[in-house]
Amino acid sequence: MDNKPIPVTREGFERLTAELKDLTDVKRPEIVAAVAEARSHGDLRENAAYDAARQDQAMIEKRIGELEGMLRNAKVIEASAQGSVNGLIGVGSKVTVDFDGEDEQYTLVGAIEAKPAAGLISTESPIGRQLVGKRAGDSATVETPGGSTTLKIKAVE
Repeated sequence: MDNKPIPVTREGFERLTAELKDLTDVKRPEIVAAVAEARSHGDLRENAAYDAARQDQAMIEKRIGELEGMLRNAKVIEASAQGSVNGLIGVGSKVTVDFDGEDEQYTLVGAIEAKPAAGLISTESPIGRQLVGKRAGDSATVETPGGSTTLKIKAVE
């Protein structure tokens, strides 16, 4: 796996750590018990409960591996260290922009914690890339599926 540092906010790091803890301490033992229970029902070739439990186990183990890799390479970026102190937009900045006449608020985060529907956008996304390093009052031109649009940065926290 690539050992390139992955920027993440303190909150994102804590959220990913909590998810990993839940998967390893709660979900993994539950699924191991479910596999054992399904195995006890006999013939594994025709045991749908066993197949489902094994599939769930594989998905949990895959996610545990992903989280461990992300956290191993995570570099926690404190918002004040990234630039909020001097007004520059960076990881952890909360930004209000005028997007086609509508106020939109985004929090810029590392790629591993992005959830656009929740307003958490990656600094590697098209909008995030254009906002990084700018200040309130600046504009950013972003290519969207509907064409080019200009965002006016109204506030940075």
